[in-house]
Amino acid sequence: MVDKPRARKLADRIKVIVAQMLDTRIKDPRLGFVTITDVRVTGDLQNASVFYTVYGNDEERAGTAAALESAKGIIRSEVGKQTGIRLTPTLEFHLDSVPDTAAHLDVALHEAARRDAELAALREKATYAGDADPYKKPADDAAEADGSADSDEVAPA
Repeated sequence: MVDKPRARKLADRIKVIVAQMLDTRIKDPRLGFVTITDVRVTGDLQNASVFYTVYGNDEERAGTAAALESAKGIIRSEVGKQTGIRLTPTLEFHLDSVPDTAAHLDVALHEAARRDAELAALREKATYAGDADPYKKPADDAAEADGSADSDEVAPA
């Protein structure tokens, strides 16, 4: 069976090791401003997916992806040394799409707020199409009961 807490602990440890390696030992000029956001380890502890973000444009992201791919062996051997497990997991680097999704949601929320403000401004200027209150009031019911009976009603004999 799979020990889920063990996989989580290994993922946390791999995240720290990879971040330290990128900060101190990997000196590739293509490597941009990288942040390791998450690591997910499979249940059998054989594969680790490392998610990262890069500050910059698409060109810097492509360069960072190439730098990480070339440094994958060094990083994996350091992960094996520092974790001490029997089989070192293979590493796969994935560009994390969470910041792009968050930026897209932020734009959508700002657009919704702008539209709400427009509707509120239109609502302030709006007037009723007919009477301000088209519904019957209790005073109208009392007036009808007093003297204005319909002619269709038949009085009991």
